[in-house]
Amino acid sequence: MDNCPSGRQVEITYEDQRATVVEVGGGIRCYEVGGRSVLDPYPIDAMCDGAHGAPLIPWPNRLADGKYRFDGVQYQVALTEPEKHNAIHGLLRWRAWQVMRSSTTAVTMGIRLHPMQGYPFLLDVEVNYALGGDGLTVTTTATNPGVRPCPYGAGQHPYLSPGTGLIDQCTLQLEAGARIVTDDERQLPIGTEALDRTSYDFCKPRLLGATKLDTGITDLVRDASGRAWVHLLGTDGKQAALWVDRSYPIIQLYTGDTLAPERRRKGLAAEPMTCPPNAFASGDGLTRLEPGQSVSTVWGARLT
Repeated sequence: MDNCPSGRQVEITYEDQRATVVEVGGGIRCYEVGGRSVLDPYPIDAMCDGAHGAPLIPWPNRLADGKYRFDGVQYQVALTEPEKHNAIHGLLRWRAWQVMRSSTTAVTMGIRLHPMQGYPFLLDVEVNYALGGDGLTVTTTATNPGVRPCPYGAGQHPYLSPGTGLIDQCTLQLEAGARIVTDDERQLPIGTEALDRTSYDFCKPRLLGATKLDTGITDLVRDASGRAWVHLLGTDGKQAALWVDRSYPIIQLYTGDTLAPERRRKGLAAEPMTCPPNAFASGDGLTRLEPGQSVSTVWGARLT
């Protein structure tokens, strides 16, 4: 279907795995294994809500006042979270992406971000979604084809699925050492704190319950291959798991409490981020992409 709100739907499959990638925003609308959702979907006849599955480029999360300085020049982008006077989740969520390459098991979505007010830089982005024995693997590659450096950060916004019901009945585990503390009014960084003995500590699996989360988790514990993992165990005994490679030092956890009432707490956002909120302004973790330079980042999901 090409006439639905999220545009063209591209389905890929591998054995009992099935995923649908969309034209609008270049994101992933659903991913399931054996009919059980791994990533919480949004309806085919609805606009993408809560950035479900969308790439967050050229910055993830929030930018205070939409202002930043790069190479001595001050820039202003549109405020896409006007109630908090922030710009949020980059510039590509509502643009039409193109299918660059596709097969039965994989599809690469691509887009060129042309210079615009507030971001007068040229940026090519490709996101490859592939299904295989390791589950879903998502590789994001950004290239600067321009003649001057540009600021860059990346993220994505998948929601882990509880299977059925709400995430309140799920057990969550994410081994890490710290979280990014933000102010209450605008959710902008004001520091970090250790997770130990706080309500944000899910190093050992525990029931999520009514806990409300919208916080960046960092100092991630990684396995021998360099992956950090989020595990969400549903009441069906199946576990939706998400991993990030070393290029993602932060995973933003969000319980969806500010979504529309019928969509709240239906999935747990586990957002890979290459930099913290407000990185364009602070420079913290920001990538300086030189002319001709490319950078790739990788995350994935599976059912265990």
